[in-house]
Amino acid sequence: MMTDPISDMLTRMRNAVSVEKDAVEMPASKQKANIADTLLREGFIEDYRVSGKGPKKLLKIYLKYGPHGEHLINRLERISKPGRRIYRSAEDMPHVANGLGIVVVSTSHGILSDRQCRSKNVGGELICSVF
Repeated sequence: MMTDPISDMLTRMRNAVSVEKDAVEMPASKQKANIADTLLREGFIEDYRVSGKGPKKLLKIYLKYGPHGEHLINRLERISKPGRRIYRSAEDMPHVANGLGIVVVSTSHGILSDRQCRSKNVGGELICSVF
């Protein structure tokens, strides 16, 4: 039994980037698809697809690399964990790598990046940071 599916998603992505895979597959959920959508909007991944029906859906994330094969995702870290949730207001939203990275935040407006949270003036639970 998996206790933290978001950490599993991030670990699979970290491992795939480290061996320069083009895509990575994992069990799908709405929250994982929303995180992938945020990463797509911010330019960290090429694309994502949800396939299958019922409880056996798969999420396939197509990873993105630079023109010379450099990794666009250098660090992918879980912030909130099942045993310790971390919440921040829009004013206290952390900056990752002086604005080069993002924090993925679960808000009442859905899953957003830290930039979108500041522009909409909403806070929420910090899910992960990407740099």
